[in-house]
Amino acid sequence: MKRVRVLSTTYASGALVALCLVATAAGAQQQSGSARTPWGAPDIQGMWDFRTLTPFERPDVFGDRAVLTPEEAKAFAQATLDTLNVDVQRSGEGNVDVEGAYNNFWFDWGTELSEDLRTSLIVDPPDGKLPPITEETRVALRAQNAERRYPVRDLFSFSAGSTTFRPEGPEFVGLSERCLQGFNAGPPLSPSAYNNNLEIIQTRDYVVLVTEMIHDARIVSLDGRPHLPSELRRWQGDSRGHWDGNTLVVETTNFSDKTPAFQLPVTIANVEESGGVGSSVNVRLVERFTPIGEGRLLYEYTLSDPKTFTAPFTVAIPLRASTQRMFEYACHEGNYAMGGMLRGARLLEAEAAASGGQ
Repeated sequence: MKRVRVLSTTYASGALVALCLVATAAGAQQQSGSARTPWGAPDIQGMWDFRTLTPFERPDVFGDRAVLTPEEAKAFAQATLDTLNVDVQRSGEGNVDVEGAYNNFWFDWGTELSEDLRTSLIVDPPDGKLPPITEETRVALRAQNAERRYPVRDLFSFSAGSTTFRPEGPEFVGLSERCLQGFNAGPPLSPSAYNNNLEIIQTRDYVVLVTEMIHDARIVSLDGRPHLPSELRRWQGDSRGHWDGNTLVVETTNFSDKTPAFQLPVTIANVEESGGVGSSVNVRLVERFTPIGEGRLLYEYTLSDPKTFTAPFTVAIPLRASTQRMFEYACHEGNYAMGGMLRGARLLEAEAAASGGQ
């Protein structure tokens, strides 16, 4: 599943181009917690890098420790990079060389933990773990992983517990492979294998959040208008923002029922409970962007969905200012690979029917 990145020179929307022109001068500079826009708002414009090797959930080996020493963090980062290195041949994984989309050169996980040296990106609950999913959601998730039924809300076609996959149609293929959602672009943002870049553009009445993955632009109004009516749903939800002191607060509702409430991490212990969980129709997402120093921005989010999780949870990801340029994410899975996957599935079905098998 190769993803090619081509330098982007324009944005598709004329309105977004106008917003970019306003932000050009400030966006090229390193950010400061005291910087202000001409209209007096905190200046958080520019390019931000959210790569980190800090695990999403706290590994069991760290127990109740929230923070590592610098020496422990360095050792953990190196061990993580060694594990992620797909160029290393491991016993029983020879198929990776044939089936893998990349060699290690193309991955961009980062090289170290976040500067706070926390043992997890989750800061609440205090144990650094996701809260349990509800029993209703657990039953539905296991059935989905076992049968791969429509509607598919996973980001990926191959759930952790599946061994075969023959899509009946494009709607049965993962959302990221249909180029509808990125696996790290969110909302909310989630550090991953590459394209961990966010551009923030500001005007007096709007903030635009542009992710490199899927090159989505989320336009957040700051003028106090209400959310859209509940029957109007979007892939990225409906975002409204306001300033709380130096913090930009963005509240998002009205997500599509075609997206998961959350994509559970593959590191979860029980593989039957990995993958896209629940429906995001009831999700309320509150994001906070706070300048914390020269070239630093703290991104925090709290996700609430009582139908999916037994409690809300909060994640904190420190962002670093970057002087790099945004690249267009050219997703080709949906353009080229989709046809091949569907033709391959029909061929397997025809061969099975001809042999009298299943």
